[in-house]
Amino acid sequence: MTVLVTGGRGLVGSHVIEALRAAGEDVRVFDGDVTDPGAWRRAGAGISGIVHAAARVAQRLPYAEFERVNAGGTRLAVETARATGARLIHVSSVAVFGRTAPYAAGAGAVDEDFPFGPVPEHDFYARTKRMAEAVVRDSGLSAAAIRPNVIYGERDRLFTARVIRVLRTGLMPRIGPGTNHLSCVYVGNVAAAVVAALRSRIPGFRTYNVTADAPPALTEREFMEAFADALGVRVWREAVGTLAAVTRSRRLCGSRWRGGRVHHRREPVHRRAGATGAGVGPALRYADGDSADGGGFRARGDASSLEIARRQEAGP
Repeated sequence: MTVLVTGGRGLVGSHVIEALRAAGEDVRVFDGDVTDPGAWRRAGAGISGIVHAAARVAQRLPYAEFERVNAGGTRLAVETARATGARLIHVSSVAVFGRTAPYAAGAGAVDEDFPFGPVPEHDFYARTKRMAEAVVRDSGLSAAAIRPNVIYGERDRLFTARVIRVLRTGLMPRIGPGTNHLSCVYVGNVAAAVVAALRSRIPGFRTYNVTADAPPALTEREFMEAFADALGVRVWREAVGTLAAVTRSRRLCGSRWRGGRVHHRREPVHRRAGATGAGVGPALRYADGDSADGGGFRARGDASSLEIARRQEAGP
């Protein structure tokens, strides 16, 4: 299978390329502007799969640029998939649900069929990712949308880089005992979900929430301690009030942080009931023994944060 991957220099796209090559697939990296129809025509010859991972994420850009790339690029991905007969996997986001409705619903209440809530006008990313997913959904193609939450891992310049920066100060704010689980997923698991969805032949449009690593899930305290150990730093965990936590959490998570919920509430978004340990859905099987660690949907075990921190510190 020849698979065209957009966003190959980005976090998800680069890991998808590695996962596809490890699975023996022929990978073609999209070269050019994803809003250029000519670039799509040149790249699309002879392909049988498309992974559309290119997107504007956290850049400080006007809304028109987010819509141009996130929605406009997806329209061209759909057109190319239709013209070539390629299976399309769109990398979406749990942001499509809205920023507040999932938390109001409670822990574990949001599966793939949860209704979309309001999105603030200033949230250009969520607005245009919802728009892009609708383009794929309404296309009539047999396609899938993968919805990760906050992603961590090698080459991540957002969340992982901020975790390392905060830990290097030697001080980590804490609300409560730190036994909650962070709302994040390892990028290798997102890539594994993409490959599994690409190989699936489920007809119609399907969505998959990819929001957690393999059990047992690390607590917030274990997650941070693993990073600190890898960095060789000693971190003092400072119990703080809500206002102080808000300020420091904004520094850690940036503009995507909302209301401190990542620190003391359970993640509301989960996989559809009946999903396998793979985390994508009952018809998609990850645990086929394809990986060196015995198959399955996992984040390299508890050592994942250690290895990620080492690689992140080493640079790109």
